[in-house]
Amino acid sequence: MLGLGCRLRPLGAGRGARASARLSAGTEMPKKAGATTKGKSQSKEPERPLPPLGPVAVDPKGCVTIAIHAKPGSKQNAITDVTAEAVSVAIAAPPSEGEANAELCRYLSKVLELRKSDVVLDKGGKSREKVVKLLVSTTPEEIVEKLEKQVEKK
Repeated sequence: MLGLGCRLRPLGAGRGARASARLSAGTEMPKKAGATTKGKSQSKEPERPLPPLGPVAVDPKGCVTIAIHAKPGSKQNAITDVTAEAVSVAIAAPPSEGEANAELCRYLSKVLELRKSDVVLDKGGKSREKVVKLLVSTTPEEIVEKLEKQVEKK
């Protein structure tokens, strides 16, 4: 077999092996002046609360997002259900060339009483599972309330 220049050393045969061997069991290395421990307890950012369970949440940038389960090709636009995972929305547009995505944003802007430009498709352009972002300062509670009113009208 050819030697590739790689030698295996037994464990503990590195540079610091003798220094660590001299320390007795239970003693620690002395700390440098000004050294800090790295850990969660000294995190500079305050811990954020867990996102609310449900289809409407707030992303790290502060925008409200809505998880959508789209049903394109329906007879008419309607919000059919609001579950813990997603808001089910029937869309009266075919799922081709982005027509259903555009109709989804237009319909949600009407339901949520927002401008069309404030409702943007964030993820899921070619999937039924989508995430819509609202570019307006509002609370998730207000959004859920408006969505649930639409389900009741059905």
